Amino acid sequence: MRTGIVVTARPGVEDLAVRAEELGFSSFWVYDTPMVHADPFIALALCAKATSRIKLGIGVTSPALRSAPAAAAAVASLNAIAPGRVICGIGTGNTARRTLGMKPTTMAELEAFTTSLQDLAAGRETLYREGDRTQTVKFLHAGPYVNTADPVEFVVAAFGLKAAAIAGRRGAGIISFAVLAPEAWSALDATRLEAAREAGRPEEADSYVMTSLHVLGEGEDRYSDLTKDKVGHLAMSLLTFAADNPALAATLEPDEADAMRRLLERRGTTSDDPGRHATLYRNYLGRIEPEDRDLVVPSLVDKVSLTGTRSQLTERIAALEKAGVDEIVIQPVVDPEAEMRELAELKL
Repeated sequence: MRTGIVVTARPGVEDLAVRAEELGFSSFWVYDTPMVHADPFIALALCAKATSRIKLGIGVTSPALRSAPAAAAAVASLNAIAPGRVICGIGTGNTARRTLGMKPTTMAELEAFTTSLQDLAAGRETLYREGDRTQTVKFLHAGPYVNTADPVEFVVAAFGLKAAAIAGRRGAGIISFAVLAPEAWSALDATRLEAAREAGRPEEADSYVMTSLHVLGEGEDRYSDLTKDKVGHLAMSLLTFAADNPALAATLEPDEADAMRRLLERRGTTSDDPGRHATLYRNYLGRIEPEDRDLVVPSLVDKVSLTGTRSQLTERIAALEKAGVDEIVIQPVVDPEAEMRELAELKL
């Protein structure tokens, strides 16, 4: 099983990318959430100049953030600095849209955007639409400006089968966030493969899961404060989404629903407040505050993180690999360098 690292975009992140490369990780990703973190393409450009081997991933952009030509220019520019090392994740903008108080884009928009971005990044023409006006566009400034010769790896963000089918039809891989059930990955992988075959696309494509990891020390409580500090950012992200999405909230277990209710109270908002995004996403995917540890209930630790002894983690990761996951991407938040060393020493 390959391993990678994901962090929030910010100045200085290139130092972590250098360390990740030294430790032998396969990829280094940054999130694309404009109202919460810094610009991912600027961050990865710094990483590209500071590294030589490690792949650099956008996790993930969407048609809600940039037009296809603007996104393609960013991707192809990064590919000019790090030829053949770019992974471009594309999604509906679930987080990036919700931090604006907006809904994610549609599956149709996701597929159209993915198609255009793949075409442009490979130097091909594509259709570009604005309202009822459509034009054929392509890069007019290739050569010293952007790199369309070296391949860019594309992955589609998938939580369900519709997005997995889009990945298959586009010959792309899959990336998912905190989906750790092997049966869910088996379904995603099978759907992607079937769609790829029907579309005549290559069947081989990599799948990535972004999560958090904590190796328990001898005698350490599985739900200790240290565990909550290291994996709580993902638990809080699920509660935040649930507070913003009634369909997800309906799937929560009783203790999780209570934690969501308490989160809303602490943020001074409600699930039907039109302005809830302004407080709900505060410190999103950052290290949690000590006073919020009680919101990280045991079932959330089990659902969204890889927490356990070395032997337990080895077993869980082997099951994910068998289900179709090619790479586990970990976000370290307490002591990033120490956590990267810990993961590298697991030798998955």
